[in-house]
Parts: sequence; C-alpha cells; structure tokens
Amino acid sequence: MVNRRLPAELSGGRSLLFSEFSLDLLRIVFETTLGVSIFGLALVGGKFMFLVGVQVFAFASGSLRRPGPVVPALDETDLPHVLVQIPAFNESEMAAAALRCAAALDWPRDRLHIQLLDDSTDGSKAIAAVAAADLRAQGYDVQHLCRPHRAGYKAGALAFGLKRNAAPIIAILDVDFRPAASWLRSIVPVLLADPKAGFLQSRCEFSNYEVNWLTRAQGLLLDAHFMMEQAGRARAGWLFQFNGTAGVWRREAIDAAGGWSGDSLCEDLDLTVRAELAGWHGIFLTEPAVPGLVPERIQHWRVQQRRWSTGFVQVARKLLARVWASDWSLGKKASATSLICIQAFYPLAAIATLSLVMCLLLRGGDPSLYAPLLTIAGAVIVVVAFTLTLVPYTALKRGPFWRYLLTVTSVLPLMIYVSLSNAPSIVQTFFGRRESFKRTPKVMRPMPNQGLPAASELEAERV
Repeated sequence: MVNRRLPAELSGGRSLLFSEFSLDLLRIVFETTLGVSIFGLALVGGKFMFLVGVQVFAFASGSLRRPGPVVPALDETDLPHVLVQIPAFNESEMAAAALRCAAALDWPRDRLHIQLLDDSTDGSKAIAAVAAADLRAQGYDVQHLCRPHRAGYKAGALAFGLKRNAAPIIAILDVDFRPAASWLRSIVPVLLADPKAGFLQSRCEFSNYEVNWLTRAQGLLLDAHFMMEQAGRARAGWLFQFNGTAGVWRREAIDAAGGWSGDSLCEDLDLTVRAELAGWHGIFLTEPAVPGLVPERIQHWRVQQRRWSTGFVQVARKLLARVWASDWSLGKKASATSLICIQAFYPLAAIATLSLVMCLLLRGGDPSLYAPLLTIAGAVIVVVAFTLTLVPYTALKRGPFWRYLLTVTSVLPLMIYVSLSNAPSIVQTFFGRRESFKRTPKVMRPMPNQGLPAASELEAERV
C-alpha cells in the first residue's frame, strides 16, 4: 500500500514545486517588465521636465510676455507669391468656409494663390466647387483640385498641388483652421528674415475648447504641447515638428528634403526631419495663434490619436537610422530621437498598467512590495502633469483654478484609456503593418475671428 502511494505523493510534490516555480518565474517576468516600463516612462518624463524648466524660467523672467525680435515689414513690392493649400476629405460646408477664410487673408491678390486639394468621395465636392467658382468670379486665384485617387493621402494631395503652382512660399491650413486676416503679414516676413528657416509653425488654438470635458482635456494637452513642448524645444535649439497646419514652408526647403512623402501617416513630422537633415530648421511663433477644432467625441479622438501614433512609428522606422548616421551632435541626435519616439509613451504606459495588475494578482493583491516604485512613478506623473499644463493654462488665462483641477484630473484616465486601446496598433506598426488614413470628423462651429463674409462680399471688404 505504501509503495503504491509513494509515486503519487512524489508526483504531487513535483507538481507543487513546478507550480511554485512557475509563479516565481511569472513574478520575475512581470516585475521586470514593470520596472523597465516605468524606467522608460521616467525618461519621457525627464525630457518633459527639462522643457518645463526651460519654459518656466522664460515665464518667470518675463521673456514669454515680451514681444519677439522685431522683423522689418516687407515693402509691398517685395511680398512674395504665396500658395495656400487646404487639404480636404468629405468636409462638406467646412471646405467652403475654409476657402472664404483663405480669400480674406490680407495679401496682394495677384500674389495670393489658393488650392482646395479635395479628395472627397461624398457630395462635398459639389459644395466646394460652388464656393470656388464664386471666389474666382470675384477675381481670386482659386483652384479646386480633385485627384482620381487618394494615393499618399494628405502628403499625396499636397505634392499634387505643388506641381500646379510655382509660388516660393507655401502656407498649409487644415480645413477646420481659420487664421486671422493678418496672419500672413505677421509670419511671412519672419520666415524670410532667416535664410535657413525651412518652415514657420504658428501656435494652434482650439475654438471648441469649452464644448465638453473631452475638448477641455484636449485643450489642456495641446496647450501644453504648443506652449511647453514646441516652444521649449525651439527655445532650447532642439528639433521640433511642423504640425501639419497653421504654418508656412519655403518651397526650396520642401524640394531639398525630397518633397512630400506618403509612406507615413505623419507626413508633417517626416518632412520636418528630412528638411533638418538637409540643413534647414524651423521657427516657432506663439503669436499670432491660429484657431482650429478638436474632436468632440471620444471615438473620434481615439482615431486621431491612433493615426498620429502609428505615423510617428512609421517615421521612426524610416528615419531614425539616418538621424544617427548624420553629422549632428550627440545632443541633437538624442533630442531628435526623443521627438520621433515620443509615441513610445503609449505602449510603455499600457505595459506598465498591465504589468502592475498582473504583479498584484501574483502577490495576492498586496501592493506593499511595489510601494516605493509606485510612489516614485506617481510623484513623477503628478509633477510632470501639473507643471506641463498649469503654466500654459495660467499664461493663456484659460479660466479659474477649480476648472483646471477638474480638467487635469480627467487627463490621467484618458491617457491610460488611449494607451491601452492604441498600444497594439503601435506595436504592429513597429513590425511593419501598414495603416490606412482615417478621417477625424469635426463639428463646424463659429470661430472667434470668423465673421467671414460670403464670397460675393469679399470685394467690398478688400477695398
């Protein structure tokens, strides 16, 4: 009887040992993953803390409130030809309003050229065609260009338009952005004053900032992006990106970089890096700002974030090796890498969240072992989140402090949500998966500077 039981007891002992070994191995794997992902997030946070320091110092010293360098106004006869490009896809009345806004820009009419690059597949083309024809009847150079296909998406449309006009200065506006009439007068002289400036990026405002909690959270994040990250990078001499709208380019810089490329969903970052590699740099201006729109529904915002995330990964696959093979300084290569790889935040945050959950489950729900690590991570998150967003919120006079506190507390769960939802596509893109362009729907709303006249009224306004 004893001899018959012994093998079963030994087998049970082996199973118990194997089970304990498996649990220990799983703990090691998930705890290591947690530590590595939090270290990666700390590196991202460290970069933001540096840029926060740059901007806080500038804010405290008053330089943020002082006007920038005075650039002499150009003589009227020296104003160059400017091509305003407006890419559109199924935008209905918004495209027509964008055309009227572009026609209202204060620039000599014989040197202002407007292109609506319309890849629409619904009834939007007919609406835009009427607006374009009305403006042409008033003497404006307006082209309504429709391609037979959407090859290259936005980049393909921009390249298509460049072949049909020879203007040396290219202004790019997404269909929901409405610059003030004085916008070109304010920024083109600044670009031309620096012979090696390939582009100038204006700060973006968002006219539907107060629609709901999601638009307020986006406004908080985007104010931080423009006022802290973009302006901080520019002030520190780091590479910063063209944001795809509300900016002007020298055609010479676009050509030197190899032109627009449709092999990334972030064609703006792609061109920015290639132009820098070709010897050009950018200029960032906080004023005048150009108002646009942010998505008002969470599913639309998630689509936009996924497109940006996968586009950044595509640019990293394409250009990181070229950046590190260039003759740039080590510091410049590192700062460029921190920009190109910024979307690593999302998979890192997703991995850290899932790893923490698994670690707690494997430890019977006891968080005490991870308390020091979580305390450090929490402190970094709080410091970065508050300093990154409070300075622009205060500087731009966005509202009362209690509203700020309500909004900033919604940011962390929002970022965790988008990290978990978008991380798989980021990883898949890293391993070569192709993504198609998905439009972000916007709701047409009145904008602060948008007392836009009908096309038939523009003649009298110009006089």
